[in-house]
Amino acid sequence: MVDEKSCKFAKSHEWAFAEDGVATVGISDYAQKEISDIVFVELPKAGANVEQGKPCAVIESVKAAADFFAPVSGVVTEVNEALADDPARVNQSPHGEGWFFKIRMSKPAALDALMDFAAYQKTASR
Repeated sequence: MVDEKSCKFAKSHEWAFAEDGVATVGISDYAQKEISDIVFVELPKAGANVEQGKPCAVIESVKAAADFFAPVSGVVTEVNEALADDPARVNQSPHGEGWFFKIRMSKPAALDALMDFAAYQKTASR
């Protein structure tokens, strides 16, 4: 499980936790509560190039479908295959078993453009 306080956040509610040039990404606890009961997650394939701020996945809930935007740019190295069978993991543990995929970052400095937990908390509660 990733401590959400050590993550960086995009304004669109995606989080990234970087370690050795690889970022694990997912949606914030705030966002999963707003989206509510997640019933399907369409993730990119391993090997796909994703670009920071561009849609790269889809989240479907009982309410609606929403795009997931890459919080950093790079190549997808691993996807959370468990979400195909149990997308509710995102609701149950958005910073644990509900992570989406991992990205080998092409521009690690792009993390600096994301918010830390305290700044994200201020914007998410508005």
